[in-house]
Amino acid sequence: MDRPSPSPPAAGDRIPRAEGATPAMAQWFAAKAAHPDALVFFRMGDFFELFFCDAEDAAPVLDIAVSHRGEHRGQPVPMAGVPAHALDAYLARLIRAGWRVAICDQMETPEEAKRRKAATIRREVVRVVTPATVTEDGLLDASRPAWLLAVAPGEDGFGAAWLDISTGGFCTATLPRAELGALLARLEPAEAVTAPELSEDTELAQRLPGRIAPRLVPRDAARLVREAYGVATLDGFGRFAPAELDAAALAIGYVRETQAGLLPRLDPPRPQTDAAGVLALDAATRRSLEILRDQRGGTEATLLAAVDRTLTAAGARELAARLAAPLAEAAPIAARHDAVAFLLGDAALRGAIRAALKGAPDMARALARLALDRFAPRDLGALRAGLDLAAHLVATLAAPALPVPKLVAEAAAALRLDPSLSAELGRALSEKLPARLEDGGIIAAGYDGELDALRRLRDGGREAIAALQLDLAQAWGVASLKIRHHQQFGFLAELPAAPAEKLLRDPPKGLSPEHAPIHRQTMANAVRFTCTALAELDRKVAEAGTRAAERERACVKHLRRLLLDAGGPIAEAARAIAELDLHAAAAALAEEGGWCRPEITDRPDFAIAGGRHPVVEAALRKARGPAFVPNDCDLSPGRRLCLLTGPNMAGKSTWLRQNALIVVLAQAGLFVPATSARLGLVDRLFSRVGGGDDIAGGRSTFMVEMAETAAILNGATPRSLVVLDEVGRGTATWDGLAIAWSVLEALHDRIRCRAIFATHFHELTALAGRLPELRLGQMQVAEWRGEVVFRHQVGDGAAQKSWGVHVARLAGVPRAVLARANQVLNALEARARAGGPDALAEELPLFARPAAAAPAPPPSPLHAALAGLDPDALSPREAQEALYRLKALVAEDAATQHDDTVAGGRESVS
Repeated sequence: MDRPSPSPPAAGDRIPRAEGATPAMAQWFAAKAAHPDALVFFRMGDFFELFFCDAEDAAPVLDIAVSHRGEHRGQPVPMAGVPAHALDAYLARLIRAGWRVAICDQMETPEEAKRRKAATIRREVVRVVTPATVTEDGLLDASRPAWLLAVAPGEDGFGAAWLDISTGGFCTATLPRAELGALLARLEPAEAVTAPELSEDTELAQRLPGRIAPRLVPRDAARLVREAYGVATLDGFGRFAPAELDAAALAIGYVRETQAGLLPRLDPPRPQTDAAGVLALDAATRRSLEILRDQRGGTEATLLAAVDRTLTAAGARELAARLAAPLAEAAPIAARHDAVAFLLGDAALRGAIRAALKGAPDMARALARLALDRFAPRDLGALRAGLDLAAHLVATLAAPALPVPKLVAEAAAALRLDPSLSAELGRALSEKLPARLEDGGIIAAGYDGELDALRRLRDGGREAIAALQLDLAQAWGVASLKIRHHQQFGFLAELPAAPAEKLLRDPPKGLSPEHAPIHRQTMANAVRFTCTALAELDRKVAEAGTRAAERERACVKHLRRLLLDAGGPIAEAARAIAELDLHAAAAALAEEGGWCRPEITDRPDFAIAGGRHPVVEAALRKARGPAFVPNDCDLSPGRRLCLLTGPNMAGKSTWLRQNALIVVLAQAGLFVPATSARLGLVDRLFSRVGGGDDIAGGRSTFMVEMAETAAILNGATPRSLVVLDEVGRGTATWDGLAIAWSVLEALHDRIRCRAIFATHFHELTALAGRLPELRLGQMQVAEWRGEVVFRHQVGDGAAQKSWGVHVARLAGVPRAVLARANQVLNALEARARAGGPDALAEELPLFARPAAAAPAPPPSPLHAALAGLDPDALSPREAQEALYRLKALVAEDAATQHDDTVAGGRESVS
C-alpha cells in the first residue's frame, strides 16, 4: 500500500530554550518537552496555535501562513493558527501526512483563572492524535479499520498485537520473521509501535507503516493486560505466548499514553497463534490479486470494490476483513455459505433486512467515543437508533418459516438487547440533537423533573423581562425604554439620549428602591441604566441557565454510564448487524451476477465451470462493453498442473487471476462468479502475475521475480494453489528456460500442489509426456482474412506461437520495426525447423537426447522404486512399508543376478 511519507519530526535544536518564557509560553514549552515528536496544538481563545518549528512544519501541509508574534530571547516567535471550530478538518490533513498531534487545551475559563489569581489559564495535553488512535468520523475511513500494530521480540520471531480503538477489535499472534510481511499486507495498519531494539532494525522499519513509535516493553506485561480488563487471569481469553502479551501490553500502554490515561472499550484479546484456520496470502500475492488495493495503491479496481454491496460501514469493514483473511476450514466456510444461501432463497426477508439497514448508524464507533468521553450528542442518537434497529431486525428474523441457519440464528440472538435501555434512550433524548454538548437541548422535556423546572425558570425570564420593562417604562416615564442583555453587564435598560438626560437631571419622585435608576454606560445615541430589580432578575435567570446546563450534563452522564455498562452486548449487536449486512449483500451480489455456491471439500479437488473474473466483469458491465467470456478450469487429481501457453492479449493473465480470486471469494464465505465450482480447501495461495522492480530495496525486476518464486517453492504445500506467469522471462533465454523447467518439475514432483503455470517457453510443452499430472492449455486464437482474433477462451493443447509481433502491432510499434521483426522471426523459425529438436542440444544440454549408438539401459525395478520415493512426503508407516518393498526388490535383484551368473557359466561350459 502506498502511504504518504511523513515529514521528519521536529529536531530538538530547532526549539529554543525555555528560559525567559512568558507564563503561557512556558506551558507550550512544557507540552513540547513531553511530546517532542508531535505537533503541539496550543489553545488560545478561539484558535489552536502552533509555535516555532511546529508552525514551520505544519504550515505547508495545512496551507496556512506563518506569522510572528512577540519575542522570545530576543527573537520573533513564528506562529500559525487554525480556528478551534474547524479543528477536525486540519487534523485530518496532518494525520494523512503521517504527523502526530498533541492537543493542549484550556482546562478552565478566564474567570476561573482570575478567581485563583493565576497569571494565565491552565492548559494541559488532553490527548495525542495519531493515525491509529483517532475516533472522530471525519478522521476515519468508515469502511476500513484503523489498526494499531504493536510488535515485540520473541524467541523465534515476533509477538504481535493489533487493536482498533474505534471499534474495540483486539487480536494477538506469534509469528516468525518471514511472516511479518504477510501480516502487514493483511492488516494495512495505520501505525506501529515497537520495542526500542526493533525500531532500530532497518529492514523491519522499512516494512512498518509511517513513523514507528518505540516504547519500552513493560516488565510485567501479563499483569498490565489483566488490569486493563479487571480480571485475575487471562485463561478465559485463550493461551498467549509471552511475546504476545508483551505486544498486547505495548499496544494498551500506547493507547493510554495518547488518550491522557483513558482506555477505550476493547474486546478481550483473541490469540491467533494457530493460523491453520486462515488462508495464507503473502504480500506479493495480495499485490498481484489486488484484493483490497490495486498495484498503484488505489481502491477502485479491486476485488473489494467489485463485490461490495453492503449498506453499513460496519458491514463494509467486515467484508474487507474476510477478503483479507479468508478461512481455511470447511465447517466455518460452509456456515457462511449457508447464511448467504438462506437469504438468497428468501428474497422478501433479504429485502426487508436491507431496507432496515439503509442509513444504519455505526454503533461500534459511537460506543468507542463514548468510552473515551469524546462523544457528541449525535453519538447518543446513533446508539438510540442502533438499539431500535436491533429490535426491528429481531422482529424481522422471527418471521421466516424455513429453518434459520446457524449464523443467522446467532445474529438474531445477539440482537436481543434489554428493551429497557432502548426505552430509556427514547424517553431521554430529544428528537433533534445538537452538534455539541455545550449547545444544550439534548435531554427531552418530561424526562427529568428538576431539569424541566430549571428550564422553565430560565426560559420564564423572558416573560419576567417583558413585565419588568413595562414597569420601568411606567415608573421612569419613558415609553421607548428597552431591556437588553450585555455580555459583560448582564441585563440593562436602554433609553434614547434625550429622555435619559432628563432622567438623570430630574428623576421621578416616589420611586421604590428596587426601581431606582443607576447609570452604567453612555453611548452616542443611547444611555444604559440598571437597577436593583434588573440585577436580581439577571442573577436568577443566569443561575437558572447555569443550573439547567449542569443538570443536563448530569443526565447525559447517567445515559453514558448506562450505555457503557451494556457495552459488551451492544458491541455484539453491532457485530451481528455487520454480519447480517454482509450475508444479505453477498446474496444480493449472487442474484445480481448469477453467482453459484461453491462446493468446498477436504479432497484435492479443483473444478470450475464457467468461471469469470469478478473485477473485469464488473468493469465491462459498468462500461457497457462486451460480455465477459467465461472459462473452465480443472486442476483435479490427475491433471493438477496446467501449463498454459498463448498470447497475453488473449486473456491469459485474467484467467490466471480469476481462478485465484474464486478461491479467495469461496473461502471468505461468498458465492463465486461461475456456473459451478468444486474446490478442495487451499491452505496457501500464491500468485505471481505481472512484475516490477524494487528500486528502494535495490532489487531488479528479475531479482524480485526470483525472490517471489523462491517464497513459493519454500512455502507451498500439496494443499496449496500456485498461479505463476512467465517465470524466467527476466533473464537470458536459456537461463530463463532452465529456471522455468526446474520450477515446473518442482511443482509437479516435489510440492505436488495444484498450479497454473503460464509461459512463452514453448519448449516446456515437451514435459507433458514426462510429467503424468501435467496438462497443456492454450489461449485460443483464430486467423481470419490475415487478421488475428483473440477468442479469450482456454482450450486444450499447446499454442503454436505467441503472436508477439501481432501484439506489438496493436501497441503501435512502427511498421518498419514490425516488418524487420517478422523477417527475423521467420529466419529463426526456419532454422529451428531445419535443425529439429536436437538443435537445442548445442545451446542447452537439458534438451539433448542420448546418441543412438549408446542407448541408456532401462532402470532396474529397484532404482525405479527408489527414484519414485519422496522422503519428505512419507508418514512413518509409509516409510516403513517403503523400506520393506525396497528390501524385497534387493532380494529379487540379487536372485536375478545369481540366475544370470549361473546361466552365463553354463554358456561358457557349453
